[in-house]
Amino acid sequence: MTPLDMVVGPTGLRFAGQHFPCVIGRGGITDNKREGDGATPRGTHRIVGLLYRPDRMMRPTDWAVPIGPCDLWSDDPTHEDYNLMVRAPYPHSHENLRRADPLYDLVLITDWNWPRAERGKGSAIFIHRWRRPGYPTEGCVGLRPDHLTWIAPRIRFATRLIVQ
Repeated sequence: MTPLDMVVGPTGLRFAGQHFPCVIGRGGITDNKREGDGATPRGTHRIVGLLYRPDRMMRPTDWAVPIGPCDLWSDDPTHEDYNLMVRAPYPHSHENLRRADPLYDLVLITDWNWPRAERGKGSAIFIHRWRRPGYPTEGCVGLRPDHLTWIAPRIRFATRLIVQ
């Protein structure tokens, strides 16, 4: 581990000398991630992207990519675009990235099962805003909005998410 790493453990997320409360997937932490299990995969994951809602916030870093009205994430393990960002119209199973709620206003994308996804191993593991303290995600890591906003501009190329 390095000082640039985000480390998720039983007491929360540690990053840059700070400790942040966080939530993980409703299925807990797993060594055998499967699509739809609601679990957060144990391991070391690189941060490969940062998405944000330009209609709701300023660009958090120069490498952040705006989420547009047609942006989706494929979670259909039978389709060739599985675990990739796609655009509407998209007839296969997917998740809307531009949500009515603020959950995905700022999203860090990890390299879990990406860029060459193994079908059924689980789609995107994001770091995003939590719904509320103690309320689990579908497998992602959730943070308080102000903590996520503090973390995002401090991410560096070498930053990794380590789930223990």
